[in-house]
Amino acid sequence: MEIIMTNKRLYRFLFLGLGIFSFGISNAQKDTTKKGGIDIVSSFKPVLREAAKINFNATPPAVDTTKAKLKYEIPNQNLLFAYQPGALKPLALDIDTNGKFNNSGYIKAGFGSLRTPYVQAGISFGDGKTAGLNIYAKHVGSDGKRDFQKFANTNVKLAGYFKSGNNLQWDASIGMNQLRTYKYGYEPATLVFPTDSIKRNYQTISGRLAMHNINKTEFGLTYAPEVKIDVFSDNLKNSESNTVLNLPLQKAIDKSFAVNLGLTFDLTRLSPDGKAAFNNTIYYISPSVLYKTSKLNVQAGIRPSWDNKSFKMFPNILADISTEDRRFTFQVGWTGYIRKTTFQYLTSQNPWLWLPAEFKNTWIEERFAGFKGSVGNHFSYAAKVGFNKLNNQPLFINDTTAAGDGKSFRVVNEGRINVVNLGGELGFNIHERFSLITGLTFNQFTGLQNQAKAWGLIPLEFKAAMRLQVIKDLWLKTDLYAFNGAQYLKKDNTSDRLTGAVDLSAGLEFKITKNINLWAQFNNVFNKEYQRWNQYPVYGFNFVGGVVFSFDQKN
Repeated sequence: MEIIMTNKRLYRFLFLGLGIFSFGISNAQKDTTKKGGIDIVSSFKPVLREAAKINFNATPPAVDTTKAKLKYEIPNQNLLFAYQPGALKPLALDIDTNGKFNNSGYIKAGFGSLRTPYVQAGISFGDGKTAGLNIYAKHVGSDGKRDFQKFANTNVKLAGYFKSGNNLQWDASIGMNQLRTYKYGYEPATLVFPTDSIKRNYQTISGRLAMHNINKTEFGLTYAPEVKIDVFSDNLKNSESNTVLNLPLQKAIDKSFAVNLGLTFDLTRLSPDGKAAFNNTIYYISPSVLYKTSKLNVQAGIRPSWDNKSFKMFPNILADISTEDRRFTFQVGWTGYIRKTTFQYLTSQNPWLWLPAEFKNTWIEERFAGFKGSVGNHFSYAAKVGFNKLNNQPLFINDTTAAGDGKSFRVVNEGRINVVNLGGELGFNIHERFSLITGLTFNQFTGLQNQAKAWGLIPLEFKAAMRLQVIKDLWLKTDLYAFNGAQYLKKDNTSDRLTGAVDLSAGLEFKITKNINLWAQFNNVFNKEYQRWNQYPVYGFNFVGGVVFSFDQKN
């Protein structure tokens, strides 16, 4: 019993002690002097973690062993078939300068069957990069079987260039051309004339100065101003000066778009012998927008033109649509321009004319469509159809009103001619060893208002040229020209057509030493004395031969 009581007291003291301990702890946590909160005391010191650093060790690129793909775009040597009257050449003499002169200078000389002297020379100076000067000279003449069926032509030209700064090039040239011929086409051929009355000498002194930037400026501009001056005269004291100032400017917008703005002044002053001088002036502006991609090339613009006091608005729209590899291109266009009629231009077409009393410039408007392309690496082709309109086209008729012999030509004006033009070309080429190119042009003249026929204009022409390197040092060439005769006015004022002709020429050149070649040219192989102009037969068969000496001036 005593043990039980003792245990009860022990438990009471134990519970009493635990209560006093708990009360003490409660009073220790309560601080009545503060507003409240918790104080934490610790010895922890915060430390930032090390940041991860970038490794700048460069890894060398992998070696590219693939070959770069280089695309070379070599333009097809295709003819442009815009309508132009056929060249009027008094003689069928076409001496070719076969072979390439890789040296800096050459002299070519020879003599022919029609007492034909032939001299040609070319010399070049300069480094070929920043400055250069080329000197060219040529003289040829012949004397046919008929009385006064002879001519002589002399041509000298100096052309040079100079690059100033890093982006500018200057070009300049000066030259002289002299043509001597006679009005030998009188009928009957037994007539006799003083030499001075049928002799015609034409002389042209020409000069040109131009400049252009090599690369586009920082504002995307491309410019190429030029001025050309020709002073033309004959042995009858008629003279003419022609000055052309051309100011083209192009602004690139981006890689595909550009804007063109061209301004051209064409000034002519003719001083006939014993008559008052008069001016013939045209000028025009050519604004257009260009758009070019790998498959499409479009030029859209207008050409407002002033022909003396007459205004004419011409279209200027051209488009080329090509395949990705540019082996086929479709072409379409509608464009117009003024071709200046000058004494110099007329004599280049027909040297046996009278000086016209008035000059009317030709307004030409062309609408055309066609295509061109290539097959493989050697064959090329082109075709074109055009519907053209010509206002104030000069034509040539034999003058039978004075002496009645028809040896001189009068220039008559046709107010309007509609021309349907068809053209085609085929070409085949094997490197520099062989080339063959053929071209056919057909013109149908309709809608004439003032004249019965298109006097002197050729309706059909066919041309073919072949070049062949037979062996390393032997070259062969042939040229074929065929045409359908033009209409002409007879003495009784009725019309007739000249007989067509086929003219074949052939030539060869071969090397005998390092610097000396021998050459020969055979003209009119079929010996057909056809007439390009009524009463003016060309030469029959003739040949010319000689030697070529080439040299390298650097040595």
